[in-house]
Amino acid sequence: MKIAVVTGASSGLGREFVKQISKKYRTLDEIWVLARRENRLRELAKEIKNVKIRPIAFDITDKRSLLRYKNLLESFKPSVRLLVNAAGYGMIGKFNELSENDNIGMIDLNCTALTRITDITIPYMSKGGANIINLASSAAFLPQPSFAVYAASKSFVLSLSRALNQELKNKKIKVTAVCPGPVDTEFFGIAETYHNVKLYKKMIFAKPDKVVALALKDAFHGKTVSVYGIGIKGFRILCKFLPHDLIIRFIK
Repeated sequence: MKIAVVTGASSGLGREFVKQISKKYRTLDEIWVLARRENRLRELAKEIKNVKIRPIAFDITDKRSLLRYKNLLESFKPSVRLLVNAAGYGMIGKFNELSENDNIGMIDLNCTALTRITDITIPYMSKGGANIINLASSAAFLPQPSFAVYAASKSFVLSLSRALNQELKNKKIKVTAVCPGPVDTEFFGIAETYHNVKLYKKMIFAKPDKVVALALKDAFHGKTVSVYGIGIKGFRILCKFLPHDLIIRFIK
């Protein structure tokens, strides 16, 4: 049985990945969709007609839930063609303004859960070639005051993805980190719990379907990093050549 696995599938980029994967990966038997909101997953399953959607509702930061996922893999023994780690969240605000639960929660979901899901899934990935797509962010390119933990967590995702891409070449597994700028999703509904997003970021919101389409294309071609939009590509170049301390003065 050939499958794709998508975390964070109940909304935002995760949901968009499921929709586009169902159209572009025509040899899949199932797409396993993971998220906490079961009702959202079941609605998605009804919406997708051309491939079976298997809703798996649980919190991927919970070790018991991860054990359930591991047991499902052991039971079905699928060939995982694609793993998309799309689950994640961020909070806008200075480090000491955010609660400890929020600061640690970003690390638990964005870093720890992603690492565990990836570790559990790799043994089942197709020997004929497979892809891992990890949702990072343009925030991964440099430290960001008032987005400190989120940016740091996405730097972890970017670094891990690039290293794994080298480590897994002998297994024919390609790893791509997706690093978009602000995307027009429900993300900011949570991110703005403490502070509103800056106006200039709202002006450059990207469309989810465009970000996902490029991510799938870049993953297919084996790119290690997928960056959507001329502005964000320019930002990445600036972060490579200008001192980070200088750039930070203008984005804090």
